[in-house]
Amino acid sequence: MTDQKPIIVVKDLYKYFGEIKAVDGVSLDIDKGKVVVVIGPSGSGKSTLLRCINHLEEPTSGEIWIDGERLTRTAKQINEIRAEIGMVFQLFNLFPHLSVLENVTLAQKVIRGRSQDEANQIAMEKLKRVGIPEKADAYPSNLSGGQQQRVAIARALAMDPKIMLFDEPTSALDPEMIKEVLDVMLDLAQEGMTMVCVSHEMGFVRSAADEVVFMDFGKIVEHTTPDGLFNNPQNDRTKLFLSQILEH
Repeated sequence: MTDQKPIIVVKDLYKYFGEIKAVDGVSLDIDKGKVVVVIGPSGSGKSTLLRCINHLEEPTSGEIWIDGERLTRTAKQINEIRAEIGMVFQLFNLFPHLSVLENVTLAQKVIRGRSQDEANQIAMEKLKRVGIPEKADAYPSNLSGGQQQRVAIARALAMDPKIMLFDEPTSALDPEMIKEVLDVMLDLAQEGMTMVCVSHEMGFVRSAADEVVFMDFGKIVEHTTPDGLFNNPQNDRTKLFLSQILEH
């Protein structure tokens, strides 16, 4: 597959929860190496879209293609594709009874089939990359929120993903911890990692995003560049959202 083809293709995606249309006919192409930030008000379908891409939520209808392969409903194929996608959640999702090193090596051993020594070596490389190698033997309860989120990023990177998904990775953090996580994400963006981020951090949008998707009521209202978003938003709903969020 050439780099010219999008690495993620979402076609006419719908996701219902009962009567609620969480995602309402979304189509989106994301090219390899691009950083796409999805913004919008709470309940606009941003996180559901992300979870459908990783098949944590099963779409009601529509298609999702990852690196040229369509996601189907077979567990084996979903797991194989999911192994290529790193996901970082709002609430870290670390195992509290495992040390930092054990958290970062577990999936490597189970899914990638790596030996303990190889998994440890890769884990330490990734912990260095996120700036906390000295925390390898600590437990999540002994870490700040920002450190826990950096462990979660290291754990995802240790799987050598083609794509990284971030679901509001800083929203549960104290303000002084947000920058340390965004700095790691910024480094990844500059290294060419394909990233889809749901975020309210407009500074990150300005500095890291190649494209911005604004969602409202399950639909993509505007798909533009950071410059287009901040300097020339086309849709009245986008303008209203920006006026509210940029005042704070």
